[in-house]
Amino acid sequence: MRIIWLISDGKPGHLNQSLGLCDALQRQHPACQIITLPALGKTQAFTTLLSKHWPMPVEQPPQLVIGAGHRTHLTVLAAGRAFNARTLVLMKPSLPTGLFDLCLIPEHDKPAQRRNIIATRGALNRMRPAEKNPDQGLMLIGGPSKHFGWDNGKMVAQVLQACRQSPARLQWTLTTSRRTPADFLPLLAAQQQPGLTLVPVEDTVPGWLAEQLPSAAQCWVSQDSVSMVYEALSAECATGLLEVPQLAENRIATGVAQLCDSADLTRYRDWQPGRLLSPPQQLFDEASRCARELQQRLAVL
Repeated sequence: MRIIWLISDGKPGHLNQSLGLCDALQRQHPACQIITLPALGKTQAFTTLLSKHWPMPVEQPPQLVIGAGHRTHLTVLAAGRAFNARTLVLMKPSLPTGLFDLCLIPEHDKPAQRRNIIATRGALNRMRPAEKNPDQGLMLIGGPSKHFGWDNGKMVAQVLQACRQSPARLQWTLTTSRRTPADFLPLLAAQQQPGLTLVPVEDTVPGWLAEQLPSAAQCWVSQDSVSMVYEALSAECATGLLEVPQLAENRIATGVAQLCDSADLTRYRDWQPGRLLSPPQQLFDEASRCARELQQRLAVL
């Protein structure tokens, strides 16, 4: 039995990335066991790193320690040193990359070309494709962020146009995020658009999106929701981009623009009303690819 420790900082987005890789590792190596542990406090992690002594009793030591999020980095290194385990971080670390055995860094962060670095297309996720329902469409709405602004009127207009100008058989489900402005859904609901079901994020249960997205044939995602864009592509949905004001040029927006240029995504302004969205031109299964690369480079499983 090979043991993998997943160090979590408690943030769902970071945990989702780590679990995406762990899921892929278990598909390729069913005998490995995943154990999720909280990150140590900064002082305790630093003390553990220096002493090489793990502060809690352990039945079976890990062979691999994984973490996503800056708060996990010291704990990942401390566990690796305490148990002579290999270490891996997702996202560009705040510490020097040379301290870790492997770093999975999105290509929009322009990672260096080194033996211990794998450039990824966006953030890893747990999404997997399933049999598509050609009549099912999904809309994923985000909200303002440090990179993107928001315009309720423009977003409502895009949603309504996408519904009204899509083939009549399509039934759309729209859900929101924690960042969605509170007045967006009431404004949209007042339009009483046929064929559109509204599901506020507060009404969803854990795993709701993982059930809905793989079977959706068509998917619109607001431009600010970059992680959702990659989840939709990983689920092999034909994906369109609902546009929001961009506050400034940034590496994340540049990465999404490259997906549009490669015809993996369709910008709202490039969409032809009355036509279905086009499926992605390439396969997005970064978690499985990275799991294979990990084994080739570290050979720990």
